[in-house]
Amino acid sequence: MGCFTFVKLMMVLFNSLIFLGGLTLLAMGIWVSVDGGSFLHLLGPFSRQGVQFVNVGFFCIAIGAVLVLMGLLGCCGAHKESKCLLLAFFSVVLMIFIAEVAAAVVALAYSSFAEGILRAWATPALRKDYGSEPVVTKMWNTTMTELSCCGFTNYTDFVGSKFERENGGSLPSICCWTNSTPCSPDEAQRSGVQGCFIHILQTLKEHANIVGGIAAGIGVLEIAAMIVSMYLYCHLDKRIT
Repeated sequence: MGCFTFVKLMMVLFNSLIFLGGLTLLAMGIWVSVDGGSFLHLLGPFSRQGVQFVNVGFFCIAIGAVLVLMGLLGCCGAHKESKCLLLAFFSVVLMIFIAEVAAAVVALAYSSFAEGILRAWATPALRKDYGSEPVVTKMWNTTMTELSCCGFTNYTDFVGSKFERENGGSLPSICCWTNSTPCSPDEAQRSGVQGCFIHILQTLKEHANIVGGIAAGIGVLEIAAMIVSMYLYCHLDKRIT
């Protein structure tokens, strides 16, 4: 077996796995988004934690669709020896790689800027939609319960909110150490429960090695995929002649 044939075979097998994985993730995301109740029923005793999975159904659909596209382009491009499909595969992987590098640079160099963007989204959602919108309320209740935190910054995110007005000046019970209602702003201030953003940052710092290792591994795989696709692309002319 020649080098070209071996690389082609590995390209087909590797992208077939990517395609199947993306198809599975896509199907699961659609199932979770359309029929979350049966998904939670399947989880049984873990259904309370399953709420978090239901909230990311659309994210699974997006990632699954990208993986399906990548796997299809890579597998068909290698099998049919199509320079057009191989170039398209290379372009998709390159764009994903550049986006990941850009996101990493922004996260490391402009963390305060990223925090400002998140706060601009999270604070209005807490003030306007918490307690009235089921999806927003469920997402924040799950986050605050799991991380033992209050709001995005702290309890002040709920001061003057729709939830506070409708509950006679009471904040969510998680904002007070007693974890009981009513939870007044004064009691929440004395409790000093931290905001969820600080907890998320602490969790990321504690698992920085794992996150960095996974990111580096994904980056190496993407670079390898681009090198292999370019190898096949450049050697197709020699194979034809």
